[in-house]
Amino acid sequence: MTTITETTSRLEQWLAALPSYWQLIAIATLTIVFYMLWRFLNARLIKRFAATKNLWDDAILHALNKPVSMAIIIIGFLFGLESVQNTYLDEPVISAEILSSLKRVLVVFAITLGLIRLINKVEASILDSDSNYQVKLDETGVLAVSKLLRLIVIVISTLIIFQLLNIPIAGVLTFGGIGGVAVGFAAKDLLANFFGGLMIFLDKPFKVGDWIRSPDKEIEGTVENIGWRQTRIRTFDKRPLYVPNATFTNISVENPSRMTNRRINESIGLRYDDWQKVETIVGKVKTMLQQHEEIDQTATLMVNFDKFAASSLDFFIYTFTKTRDWAEYHEIKQDVLLKIMNIIEQEGAEIAFPTSTLHMNTNVLEKSHES
Repeated sequence: MTTITETTSRLEQWLAALPSYWQLIAIATLTIVFYMLWRFLNARLIKRFAATKNLWDDAILHALNKPVSMAIIIIGFLFGLESVQNTYLDEPVISAEILSSLKRVLVVFAITLGLIRLINKVEASILDSDSNYQVKLDETGVLAVSKLLRLIVIVISTLIIFQLLNIPIAGVLTFGGIGGVAVGFAAKDLLANFFGGLMIFLDKPFKVGDWIRSPDKEIEGTVENIGWRQTRIRTFDKRPLYVPNATFTNISVENPSRMTNRRINESIGLRYDDWQKVETIVGKVKTMLQQHEEIDQTATLMVNFDKFAASSLDFFIYTFTKTRDWAEYHEIKQDVLLKIMNIIEQEGAEIAFPTSTLHMNTNVLEKSHES
């Protein structure tokens, strides 16, 4: 801030030493020259660094483009306004002290805008899947850090502007402490959601793109956005579901996206007439699974005769696929079940279906025929 103040003061002193009409000419000329020079320099630099894979050069140029252009024009206007007031007005509409403060505030505002644009550009470049930059990080972490950085920049800039405008920061903090008690009661849910979002960013039970569900609430879908107040989830019927972050501190959350495998757990029933073939069929099914390319052989694999059911002899398969993808899993499961059906057919057995045996009293039948 000292450098900014010294620079503006020296410029003001230099302009004040010029004749009145030369002041306006100098201000207009300097404003146009600085503006055109910046536009030329920025265009050349953008063209030069466009082909590079360095994230920071493009981000910095993008961040500085509009703030610097805006600052040059408005500062030139304020200098011109000050010169007109001093030369042609008996009493200035805006005091020199206020104009000087406005110039400094504008510089701080331009720097703040540039930093926020820099943060936004870096965030967008990192999250862009088609980006040429060799920087790929966790999306949830990037969003959390960028939001925190923006908040820090805004808070620091606000405090600096208060200082430039001679607003006592201690008084503002004291007022905030007194009013904070009243506001705290009114905004307790907002604060609860804020800290809930903070816990999500720190603990990372899920991230953007994860499929999550809760056994405690009717919450299931794909996470689209994690904000400071709420999390947006897209349900499987494509409806958006907005969940306050405080909710996640009071419920259990499953994250199926982080499963290592998908499980196949099926029970198959054979006819009682095929009881002599059960052992052979179970053995061949187990061998088939052990040789299947898409079955994870390091995970639990079981194929066993299970029980005597009402109308079938049941055996079960319990195994895990290598893939976690939902569509691929069902393709593999279908292939496994079809191969089991082929094994059963090859052994001359059949899959059982629910049947009932009806026992008739023969004496009743004979009497009905005689009558």
